[in-house]
Amino acid sequence: MEYQKIRLRALEPEDLELLYEWENNNSYWLISNTIAPFSKYTLKKYIRNSHRSIYETGQLRFMIGLTEEKQTIGTIDIFDFDPFHKRAGVGILIANENQRRKGYATMALKCLCDYCFNTLQLHQLYCNILVNNTESIDLFKKAGFTEIGIKKEWIKTPEGFLDELMFQLIKQ
Repeated sequence: MEYQKIRLRALEPEDLELLYEWENNNSYWLISNTIAPFSKYTLKKYIRNSHRSIYETGQLRFMIGLTEEKQTIGTIDIFDFDPFHKRAGVGILIANENQRRKGYATMALKCLCDYCFNTLQLHQLYCNILVNNTESIDLFKKAGFTEIGIKKEWIKTPEGFLDELMFQLIKQ
């Protein structure tokens, strides 16, 4: 799937090293609720099983690539897929800080929302964002997501607890 300068594609075996680097970068763990590293063995199995339907697994990951440069810059995920209630959660990572604030996340999110609403026929998407993650808050608001609530002192950090904002986008 392509939108402007980005392409969302399925996982490939060649993505193992990137996933290993990104999943084990503990600076991302707070926003992804990760508390332990992933082994290459676990990630190989994940990639090997990534062909399974979202209806089987309840999740789907796309790699975000730049169409002209043939460079993979991040991932965008659908999780907590609920086909009965027609909703799912969304998460995104632009891994290279030099590729952030260039509109790529906005393009990827637009492409994913189109896929979710038009192909999967979902009614709504949601995301949870820490209050100090202003880049993500700006991204999701720009994409039309509305803040619907706050989970107080939801995420424990070494400095104390952080609130987490809840956002929702309902198909119009």
